[in-house]
Amino acid sequence: AGMWSQQLAHSVGVHIPLHAVEHFYAVTQPLPNLPRDMPFVRVFEEYAYYKEDAGKLLIGAFEPVAKPWGQPGLADDHAFVTLPEDVDHFGPILETAVRRMPMLETAGISLFFNGPESFTPDCRYYLGEVPEVQNLFVAAGFNSIGIMSSGGAGLVLSQWIRDGHPPMDVNGMDIRRIHPFQSNRRYLTDRSRETVGLVYAMHWPHRQHETARHIRKSPFHDRLAGLGAVFGEFLGWERPNWFTRPGQTPAYDYTYGRPNWWPNAELEAKSMVAGCALFDLSSYAKFLVQGRNSLATLNLICANRIDVAPGRIVYTQWLNDRGGIEADVTVTRLDATSFMVVTGASGQTRDLAWLNRHIPPGALCIATDITSGLPMLALMGPNSRALLEQVSGEDLSDAAFPFGTSREIELGYARIRASRITYVGELGFEIYIPAEFALHVFDTLLQAGAVHG
Repeated sequence: AGMWSQQLAHSVGVHIPLHAVEHFYAVTQPLPNLPRDMPFVRVFEEYAYYKEDAGKLLIGAFEPVAKPWGQPGLADDHAFVTLPEDVDHFGPILETAVRRMPMLETAGISLFFNGPESFTPDCRYYLGEVPEVQNLFVAAGFNSIGIMSSGGAGLVLSQWIRDGHPPMDVNGMDIRRIHPFQSNRRYLTDRSRETVGLVYAMHWPHRQHETARHIRKSPFHDRLAGLGAVFGEFLGWERPNWFTRPGQTPAYDYTYGRPNWWPNAELEAKSMVAGCALFDLSSYAKFLVQGRNSLATLNLICANRIDVAPGRIVYTQWLNDRGGIEADVTVTRLDATSFMVVTGASGQTRDLAWLNRHIPPGALCIATDITSGLPMLALMGPNSRALLEQVSGEDLSDAAFPFGTSREIELGYARIRASRITYVGELGFEIYIPAEFALHVFDTLLQAGAVHG
C-alpha cells in the first residue's frame, strides 16, 4: 500500500511506522553532448544523483533536511500524487549540479517533479510477518530504494510466506524490530526530516540520530546527565554510551579510526575491573509470565530446563524448529507459577510476539510486558558484593547467594530484586527496582560506592 501502509495497518491494530516526504528531481531537455552510456552517478557530499534518460539528464536529491508531507493523514481517493514545485528548496541542489556538470548551465528543464516517498524512522525498510496479526505480512517503507531492493525483497518475502520463516538473516529489516510508539505522528514527522538525508549521508560507525530525541528516559537519566553521560538513542531510549572527563566536549567525533570516546570507555572498563561499575539497563525488556501452565509453556519454548527452584535464574535460548536461535534470554522463577523473562531492548517487540505465539491455545498462561515499571541497574566488578552488602545488610557470599540466585532484598529504604548474574567477566548483580524507588536506590548506591571504587 506504499505510503498508505501505516493507515491501512492501523485499521487492523498493526503498527507500521513510516512517513511521506517530498522527493524532488528535475529532467533536462535533450542534451546533444550527453553520453548515452553515462553511468549512474551519485555525489554524496552534494546530496545529488545523476542519471542519463533517453538523451536527457535526470537530477535528483536526498537533501539533508527534508520536507515531511501528508500530515495529519493521507487521502485515499487517488492512486498517485504530484506535489507543487518548490524551487527555493531544490534550488541549492541545482546550483551545485551546474558546478558539477557545466553543460547544465545552458540546459532547459523539461520536467520538474515533486512527489511523496515514504521513509522509515531508521531508514531501513520493513519485511515480514507483523507481531500483532498472524499471517499478515508487510513489505513497505523502502526509503526510495524500492526498485533497487525489489528482487531480493520479493524473493525473501515469498519464501518467508511459503515456509513460515525467512531464508536468511534479515533481522535488520524485520518489522518486529520497531516499537509501537514509533507510529506516533509527531515523532514520524520530526524524524523524517532527517532520514531522507541519511540515504546519502556518511554512514559513520555509532552515528546518532539528531531528531526526535529525548523520548524514552530511564528514571536515572538526569542523574547520569549530571555525571557527564553522553547518550545514544535506541528505539527512542536515551542510553548512556560513555561519560566525559573534565574539559571534554560531550559529543561524538565521528571517524572510521579510533573514536574520541575510546579512552573514556577504557577508563570505565579498567575501573570496573579494579573496583565496580554501575550500568543503567532499564531499556532491557522484561516480561512477567504467569499462570498454572506457565512452567509447562516456558519448558516448551526454552532450550534449557526451566523447572528450577523459585529464586533461581536460567540463561537460555528460544529455538525455532530448525535449531536456529530466535531469542537469548534469562528466565527467573519467582514462585510456583510466576516467571520473569529478561531480554535485550532490541527484542522487546519481537520476543514478546514469539512468546505469545507459542503459548498453546487454551493454556492458563499469560505474558505481560512490565518493562516500563521495572527499571534495572547492573552493579558489576570485584567490589560489587561488598557495596551491595553494605547498603542492604544482606549476606551475599557464595554460600548464601550463589551464582544464578535471585531474590528480594532491602536496599536503603526500598525492597528490590537482586539477581546474581554477569556478562562482563567479573562478579556482578542485576538490581530490579519498582519505578518509584529508582532514584532513591541509585542515590544510595552512588553515595556508598565511592569507597568501593
